[in-house]
Amino acid sequence: MARRKGRPVHGWLVLDKPKGLTSTQALGQVKRLFQPAKAGHGGTLDPLATGVLPIAFGEATKTVSFTMDGLKTYRFTIDWGVATDTLDAEGKPVGTSEARPTPDEIEAALPAFEGEILQTPPAFSAVKIAGERAYDLAREGETVELQPRLVWIERLSLVDAAEADRSEFEMVCGKGTYVRALARDLAEKLGTVGHVSALTRTRVGPFSLDDAVGLAHLAALSEQSDRDDHLLPVDSPLDDIPAVDLTEAEAYRLRCGQAVSLLRRSARDRLFGLEPDPSGGDVFVLAKAGETPVALTRLEAGQLQPVRVLNL
Repeated sequence: MARRKGRPVHGWLVLDKPKGLTSTQALGQVKRLFQPAKAGHGGTLDPLATGVLPIAFGEATKTVSFTMDGLKTYRFTIDWGVATDTLDAEGKPVGTSEARPTPDEIEAALPAFEGEILQTPPAFSAVKIAGERAYDLAREGETVELQPRLVWIERLSLVDAAEADRSEFEMVCGKGTYVRALARDLAEKLGTVGHVSALTRTRVGPFSLDDAVGLAHLAALSEQSDRDDHLLPVDSPLDDIPAVDLTEAEAYRLRCGQAVSLLRRSARDRLFGLEPDPSGGDVFVLAKAGETPVALTRLEAGQLQPVRVLNL
């Protein structure tokens, strides 16, 4: 029997992931509802976590890296006084403390966790050690030693500390930052222990919880077209990069994997605002033909070099 290829659907779905599902399980349920030929998610969430899980269909999968590289916003609660092996409420208790930080003590400690900091990922994480996932090794009882890494925390603020046993926070951070590790390190700095008891991701790059739709709502829709109405354009994660409009001939060249020159007199004005980064970094440009995105390109010596061709 021939394997079903799936629907040629392209775009982004911003899923409000429910508690209790892994990101892979949530993606599986979405795939059963949409039947796409190709799909992937942008940024893993723990089973405990809820909130924004961007899911890319078709040609949108070629822009996933831009979504994952964007800033993320989390709302989370730390329960003080109990440490767990997973650093969240799903783990086994491994330590206790009677100490409870005051709101003033918490506020005073937060600036040390903003900016570029070193953070050691949790033992129960997807980080690979000699080809094995750290969480697989940890579940087998092996001692997991992970190296600290540099992460970026744009902002960390205390939202609510009305209860002595728990506090609520909001954090805006970069790729690779672990909320559970932050909770562990903050508790240690405050002279106690703690774990994450609730976590919601409210934003990933350009995608916010306001854009999100739940699995139950999608499943309740009887028409596939109604589900498709929840999809956002393929180039949604690329709003922050400059765009250049192409002629049909230029679009054809890019679709064939060939570079397009912008150095001709008639095209030179399109280089305005697209100058190379003086620090040597890449300048990415979205090449479009009218309203249709054609390719994600890199500007090199006055030419647009195709990086990801979008077959739309």
